[in-house]
Amino acid sequence: MSNKVRVRFAPSPTGMLHLGGLRTALYDYVFAAHNQGNFILRIEDTDRTRFVEGAFENLVGTLEDMGLFYDEGPGKGGPYAPYIQSERLDKYKQVADQLVEQGDAYPCFCSKERLDEIRAVQQQNKEPIKYDGFCRNMSKEEAQKRIEAGEPYVIRLKMPVEGSYNFSDLIRGDVSIEASQIDDQVIIKSDGFPTYHLAAIVDDHLMEISHVLRGEEWLSSTPKHIQIYKAMGWEQPIWVHLPLILNTDKSKLSKRHGDFSVGAFMKKGFLKEALINFVALLGWHPSEDKEIFSLQEMIEDFSFEKVNKAGAVFDMTKLEWMNGMYMRSIPLEELTQRAREWFEEAGIDPGTDEKLARALDTARDYATLMPELVEHSKIYYERPVFEDEQIEILRSDASKTVCRYIIEQLSTKTDWTKDDVGEMVKQGMKALELKGKQYYPPIRLSLIGRTQGPDIPRIVYSLGIEETIERFTKAMEL
Repeated sequence: MSNKVRVRFAPSPTGMLHLGGLRTALYDYVFAAHNQGNFILRIEDTDRTRFVEGAFENLVGTLEDMGLFYDEGPGKGGPYAPYIQSERLDKYKQVADQLVEQGDAYPCFCSKERLDEIRAVQQQNKEPIKYDGFCRNMSKEEAQKRIEAGEPYVIRLKMPVEGSYNFSDLIRGDVSIEASQIDDQVIIKSDGFPTYHLAAIVDDHLMEISHVLRGEEWLSSTPKHIQIYKAMGWEQPIWVHLPLILNTDKSKLSKRHGDFSVGAFMKKGFLKEALINFVALLGWHPSEDKEIFSLQEMIEDFSFEKVNKAGAVFDMTKLEWMNGMYMRSIPLEELTQRAREWFEEAGIDPGTDEKLARALDTARDYATLMPELVEHSKIYYERPVFEDEQIEILRSDASKTVCRYIIEQLSTKTDWTKDDVGEMVKQGMKALELKGKQYYPPIRLSLIGRTQGPDIPRIVYSLGIEETIERFTKAMEL
């Protein structure tokens, strides 16, 4: 194996990409970029029973949407193509045959009914749930005879029954697992397809993967994978098992608890920058004491020494806060382009980029998610509709005087700035000798149909001078 960093993100197309998968892909990507290595995408589609139509396209598309572009993989090619496991079956069969020939694996003919009976007894006796080795010592001659007779079978890895497996993990340090706890894992199923425990190891070796990043739940399976490396005489990669993502009650975050797919969060109005930033902090602690940082900043600072082995709590409140921070910080021009489709879906014509940008410049200070941008912008697209009590306020002599004064002032020029408007409004109360409760309500009512809202200069800026004068005029017609 070369010294070059080569990492792979290897999802199964059994569903849409979720936040846990996004975190693994993100860590793969930034670790490779930090070390001038290669980020590889490999599709592990050997579990045909759980295959979901469209999942492959979703995985690839989501990675690209998030800005996590892979160096090698489906559609891009590379020196170790193909990168889809169902197109590499001959490689797994070759290794499985060699393991059987060496005596490191064996055919197992046990029926599902027998295996269910074994598990039931073990559960009743509170014993570890594992295969009992019934076919483990069957002679090669008998096994071959049964295969030729057409009996269905799987191939199991022959694991040692004594001793322990000791290995090092970049996050967890030295790990030791007793051999007695490890099952004789199925590596080739009865349909001829390999399981993860064989296919992933074969591909990681052939693709010269230097570091294997995966969730903590795979830690107990690592001895099975080490056994294959030893049996084949291959050099092991460096193991990196990432911390679990937990609910606020510290239970494991599960797909059953809700839709945690990346696509679902995007449909709710979360920005890709916020999602990337948020999942990065689910276990990783940057050098600087800050929570908002770019993908490039993460690449420069990332290392596994800064990843905690304790579970990371998924905090929706923090994600929403972070999304709001990004909505206020990304360039207004870019936010304008992204927001346009949300307005159109809500049945609102956003108008020109300039008109939409003026509305968003104010609305984004009050919004957390993209749909909220639309809600807080409606006051700039929809003329006020007044209730009876509001009409009474606008019909007062003081209100008429205020509206007339604002119209006259705004009509003197067209190049009003927010500061200009603010000063004009401030001076108006003095000039008209009115108290605040007489002066400000008719201004806000005329502009947005309510007495609470953004600062008046910002409202005028968002509406534009022409529309502002028109709204005051309509209010006076009452």
